[in-house]
Amino acid sequence: MAISLLIANSSLGEGFQRFLDRETGIDLFHLKYPVSIWINDGLMAVFFLLVGLEIKRELIEGELSSFRNASLPIFAAVGGMIIPAVIYAFFNSGTEYQNGWGIPMATDIAFSLAIISMLGSKIPNSIKIFLAALAIVDDLGAILVIAIFYTDQIHWVYLFLSAGVAVLLFLLNFFKVTRLLFYIIPGLFLWYFLHHSGIHATIAGVLLAFSIPTNASNVEISPLEKLEHRLHIPVSFIIMPIFALTNTNIIFNNGMIEGLTSTLGLGIIGGLVIGKLIGINLFSFIAIKFKLSSLPQNSSWSQMLGVGLLAGIGFTMSIFIALLSFKDEINIQDEAKFAILIASFIAAVSGYLILSFTSKQNTEISD
Repeated sequence: MAISLLIANSSLGEGFQRFLDRETGIDLFHLKYPVSIWINDGLMAVFFLLVGLEIKRELIEGELSSFRNASLPIFAAVGGMIIPAVIYAFFNSGTEYQNGWGIPMATDIAFSLAIISMLGSKIPNSIKIFLAALAIVDDLGAILVIAIFYTDQIHWVYLFLSAGVAVLLFLLNFFKVTRLLFYIIPGLFLWYFLHHSGIHATIAGVLLAFSIPTNASNVEISPLEKLEHRLHIPVSFIIMPIFALTNTNIIFNNGMIEGLTSTLGLGIIGGLVIGKLIGINLFSFIAIKFKLSSLPQNSSWSQMLGVGLLAGIGFTMSIFIALLSFKDEINIQDEAKFAILIASFIAAVSGYLILSFTSKQNTEISD
């Protein structure tokens, strides 16, 4: 992130942006896009595939295998979308910024999981899985918001073709086909059709992940576990660094600083930092109070506060929604980007510190 910001605001910035805007691909199949699109829609679909595989494995044989555990991330994600949108609307209803209500709804899976991973074994595995599940439900919600409210046009033929491929994938699972190649090839077509339908193509990774077979046994290695193992290194050491380098390519200007105190900046920062914290923990508390869910194993409410803050790292998806909300309004886009960057930084640092402090306390108590 720091490298990308330095490049963007140096003499190399213009050349780097030209590289990201350069179209590459195959014209014949309408697959010629800027490099940035290949990264955000193509490489990130692989990241979503890995996250989807991890979530499915946990649903089948891990921490999310019971309804009480699996339901909590869903309730938390819903709260983490509703409350930030309400806070943003409170500041911006009736203003020129009102169309950006979807900006603070999103959680950046990549950066939030990267921060919590820095804590290593200090944090219960159940908390990491809870954040991953919450983030993917949250991003799926954001993708639906984009599809319904921020998509200019849905190409229904491609959408129906996508649905057909998805049905095929789940039929392969139903008939117990185990060769990964029979899933990967239709998965590529699923990505192609979704991308041309107008729906954000990264959802193809999640659909593909949930179609790949697994089992509840710890003895036999399933196709899902094989693919998950193969993807970890390229996703962690190739895809995520490239993704971070591309999406923090933000050029600073005076309009960004002034935007922090505008209703736009207050709505974004308030939504991501405060709205996520309140929404996730409030809805989690209600779900647990009514015995619909239970806290992640070996976790505490103080750790849930840290997770609520980390979920306020909106970054990539928030920036994406900001671009859709304020098309052709470059100054407003710049103000929104900077507010998202500041909010994400506050959320990341405060979430990390709270989780680190509470984990140290828990360790001292157990000793």
